Order: sequence, then C-alpha cells, then structure tokens
Amino acid sequence: MRSIWKGAIAFGLVKVPVKLYAATEDHDIGLHQVHDADGGRIHYHRRCEKCGQVVDYENIDKAYYDGERTVVLTDDDLASLTVEQSREIEVVEFVPSGQLDPVRFGRSYYLEPDSKSTKGYVLLRRTLEETDRTAIVKFSIRQKSRLGALRVSGNVMTLQSLFWDDEVRRAEFPALEETVRISPGELEMSAALVESFSSDFSPGDFTDEYREQLNMLIRAKLEKAEAMDTGETFGEAGGEEEDRVLELLEALRRSVMESRAAKNAGARSPLAGTAKTGASGTNIARAVQHKKGA
Repeated sequence: MRSIWKGAIAFGLVKVPVKLYAATEDHDIGLHQVHDADGGRIHYHRRCEKCGQVVDYENIDKAYYDGERTVVLTDDDLASLTVEQSREIEVVEFVPSGQLDPVRFGRSYYLEPDSKSTKGYVLLRRTLEETDRTAIVKFSIRQKSRLGALRVSGNVMTLQSLFWDDEVRRAEFPALEETVRISPGELEMSAALVESFSSDFSPGDFTDEYREQLNMLIRAKLEKAEAMDTGETFGEAGGEEEDRVLELLEALRRSVMESRAAKNAGARSPLAGTAKTGASGTNIARAVQHKKGA
C-alpha cells in the first residue's frame, strides 16, 4: 500500500507521527460507453463554453457561482487556507464508542506509526482499547476539513471520516408517528425468527453476486459473441411468485420453519445469498403492507 498523507495525531502536548492509508478499495468492473450503432467509444471533453477550446487540467481553476456573480478560486487561493496547511489529526475529545451512529461514518483509513519508536502509537491504541473510547478528531485532507473517529481495529488504529451534523438528514416520516399495536405472539415469533437467523458475522462468507455474474457475462460474450444465449448462461428467469397475502403472524411462523429447515439441511446461513430476498422476506413485506392497508 502507498500512504496518501503524513502527519501526526495530536492530543495535548503529545504528538504521534503517522502515515495514512486508504483502508478499502473498489473492485467494481470498469465499463465504458460505446455507440450502439458501431461500437465506437464515447469520449467527453473539457470544453470552455466561451471560446470553445478543449482545456487541459493544468489550465482549470475552481469557481463558485452565487446566482449572480462568479468567484474564481485558484490553487494558490485554496492553498492559503490555514486549515489546508495543517498536518495534524487533532484530538478534540474522547467519547464512549457506543455513542457513534454508523450513519455518520464515511471513508476508512489505516494509520501506520511513522517514527523509529512506536511507543506513543501503541500507548494510545491500548488506552483506547482498555477504556472502550473513540477519539473524535479534526483533520484536513484533499482540500477539505473533516471530522473523524479514531479507534482500534485489531492491532492497528483506524481513522474514519464522519459527516458533519448538517450533512446528516433527519428521519422525519409521518408513518413513524403512527401508533402500531404489536401482539405478544407477533413479538415472540419475530424474536424466534431473529434467533433462527442468528450467526457470527464472517465477511469472507459474502461475495458480490452482481460482479460475479457480470464477469461471467463478459467471459461468455468474449467466447461466443452474438451466439451467446443468456438463458443458457444464467438460467431462465422464473415466473412471478403467486401473489399471496399472509397475516403477519403466519408469515413469521412460516419464515421460522423455513429458516430452521434450511439449517437442518446443512445449508449455509440464510442471511447470505438469495435468502435475504427469498419467499419468507417477501411474505413478511406483503403482510406488513396488508396490515397498513387494512
């Protein structure tokens, strides 16, 4: 891996030099656009609307338009901002880890110690572990001031960017204000369904099925070109499931039975693959919709 930023974690008078690495990578298959008539590749140009010329990246500045006037901001203008010049991950406070709502999480980064002595790094890591705290930090990267969460994953400290408070939308839906009656039987059966799906999370058990099928489609088209039969490659699409409406309790009961039967048959966890959107989930959704419309 190649580091994308160097600086230091700063809390009080303590500074811990670190390097920053992207913790995730994109494995999506790159597709480009072509003309459907002849397969020619489509290209986009950075063309100036005033002079009509195609502009190179080095001749492009940024600008802000307020509805009446345009303000041009050069690279030198942006570099003059003091927050952009900071090379510190400033610890603002330490909070209980359970207080962080995952909806606020953005990109994840690994932090590598960047010093001959790793004592400061290890001390901070162990302190976060033993106190079950997360450090709320401020840092700047790629011309943007960011809020972040500094925490521990295994033996490495991670930095996860957080959305600012005004960037998180509020969940204000009228339906959430409605009074809904849940019977003891429905709650008990729902708990039984959760228990039947319970498992320990193993990320390696899950794969991107769309990417796998897209790879299969590309390989088949390379080998057979226009002679390729999608039905032969992927199987024929099944007909629509019979439109059945079950009462919620019955849908839960059947779902529990199906989940237990799958486990007894030696199938892998029903949380993965098609079980997520199988007949049981469909029946529950329909039953809920039926209840709302009743």
